[in-house]
This record gives sequence, structure tokens and C-alpha cells, in this order.
Amino acid sequence: MTQPSETVDRAKQNLEHPARTARHDAESGRGWYAWLARVGLVAKGVSFGIVGLLAIKLALGDGGKATSRQGALATIADEAFGKVLLVMLAFGFAAYAIWRFVQAFAEHEDNENEAKGEAKKWGKRAGYVGRGVIYAALTFTTVKLLTDSGSSGQSQNEQAKQSTATVFDWPAGRWLVGLAGLAIVGAGLWNLYRGFTRKFEDKWRTGEMSDAERTWGGRAGFGGHLARGVVFGLIGIFVTKAAVEYDAKEAIGLDGALQKLANTGYGPYLLGLTALGLICYGLYCLVDARYRDVSVGAGT
Repeated sequence: MTQPSETVDRAKQNLEHPARTARHDAESGRGWYAWLARVGLVAKGVSFGIVGLLAIKLALGDGGKATSRQGALATIADEAFGKVLLVMLAFGFAAYAIWRFVQAFAEHEDNENEAKGEAKKWGKRAGYVGRGVIYAALTFTTVKLLTDSGSSGQSQNEQAKQSTATVFDWPAGRWLVGLAGLAIVGAGLWNLYRGFTRKFEDKWRTGEMSDAERTWGGRAGFGGHLARGVVFGLIGIFVTKAAVEYDAKEAIGLDGALQKLANTGYGPYLLGLTALGLICYGLYCLVDARYRDVSVGAGT
């Protein structure tokens, strides 16, 4: 006769089994975990490509617009193929979000001293969770568009101004906005660093790539990271400016950054180059989806 303690132990093992499986798949970069990562990276690439294409059309005076990824999704929702593409992107964004959340769960300490390894582990986990939240929000936005309940939502520019005004009302809100702006500038600099050093190639299984794939994938990654560096840098500068001047109207989003480029003296050229860079980033994401080592510990 089975003892109560044996029953409890067996139940506990059954509950722990999915967690062990998830951690094993994450550490090996295989199975359903790898599928989530690669589908998510494809959706990420397509979304950046759409933003870039709309900005290219604007630079050429062909009816495009400077918009965020949320705005780009709203734009394609009105096209004949839009609903089908939105369904695919919603699944892709959800896959990306889950991938990042599982990464956060499976992250382990680096082989360094205990305190430093623990700090790096939790830093990486925070980064993974942050990315997961962003793509969970994109999933929500896409589903709202599919149900026609989000077609009249705010632009990212308006959201940035409203969010900044809200944070200003918090204790030390002005400092928080300033720190957020500096963090976004830091993200821009990080993208520039990754682009110039081509550190993004460190995560590729280069032995499986042809010379042409590695050459053109590297070029797309270089241009894409530079474009993201410019865009994040502009967003961060204006959010920081909003804190310094205590004026929420100074804050901008992705669409605002592209509009700033369009309104300069060399607007069409600067916007066109940045838009091409965003398209390159989309292509880089597709290469990343195919050849990236997505196992835990292979990088961000």
C-alpha cells in the first residue's frame, strides 16, 4: 500500500518535471524552446522591416509615414492581407515573449566569484523579463487590432508624453524620467557598439553558414544596429531633455525620432538612411532566427 509520503513525493516530482524539461531545453537550445525563439525572431524582424518600409516611402514622398511598430501594425491592418499577417505576428510576438520569460527562469550564474556571478545572473534576468514585457505588450496590441478594438489608439509619441507626465507626478519623478532617458541613450550606444564590433555574430553558428550568408548577414546586422543606435539615441536624448526642462511634451517615441530626422535640413536623406538601416535590422533578425545559438548562456 502506497504511503502518504510517497504519494506527496510523486506529486512533487510530477510538478517539477515540466520545470526541469523547460530548463533542459533552454540550456541546450533545442525543442519547443528553440522553436519559440526562432518564430519570435522572425516576427521581430518583420515588424522592424514594416516600420522601415513605411519610413522609406515617406522619404521618397510616396505616402509613407514615420511610425512606431504599433503604428505600423495598425497600418497593415487596413490592407487586404493585413489580418492574416497580424495573426502570424501575434503568434510570433507571443512566442518571443515566452522565450524571454523562459530565459529569465533558466538563467544560471557565470563561472565567476559568487557575488559577481549572482549579480550578472539577475541583471540578465531583468533584461530578459524587460524584453518579454515589451513583446507581450506588442502581442496585446496586435490582438486588439485584430478585434478592431485598438485601431484608434495613441501613437507611441503620445504615449511617451503621457507616460512622462504621469511619472513626473511620482516622488522623485523628474529624476526617474532622467534616469530612463539616460538608460535609453545607453541602449543606443550599446547598439552602436554591437554594430561596429559586430559582436552580434558571436551568437551565430557560423559553421553552418555559407560565406555569402555570413557576409551579407553581417552587413545587415551592422547597418541595422547602427540605425537602432541612432533611433534609441534620439529617443533617450529627448526623454532626458523632458526631465531637464520638466516638460513632458519634449518626450518622444520611435515615431517621434523618425519625425525628428524627417524635419532636419537633410530630412529625406537622413530618414531614408535610417529607414534602410531598420530594414537591414529586420533582415538581420531573419538571419538570427536561422543561425542563432539560442541556448541559455549564449548571450542576449
